[in-house]
Amino acid sequence: MNETFSLEGRPFIPLHNLLKVLGWCESGAMAKEVIDVGLVTVDGQVELRKRCKILAGQVVRFQKQQVTVNE
Repeated sequence: MNETFSLEGRPFIPLHNLLKVLGWCESGAMAKEVIDVGLVTVDGQVELRKRCKILAGQVVRFQKQQVTVNE
């Protein structure tokens, strides 16, 4: 499933917040856990930093879901 997410003028969104906002994880704690065990990729690379700053143009994947972040 491909989605887009708008930063709406913000410079970035922390990775764990993005997973929660998209509804991919039920809670921030769950989002941090799936990041911690290496289930999330940013631009094709496994990302283990929970507060990684996700910027416009980046692609985040988790399970069969994908989101492209826009400005």
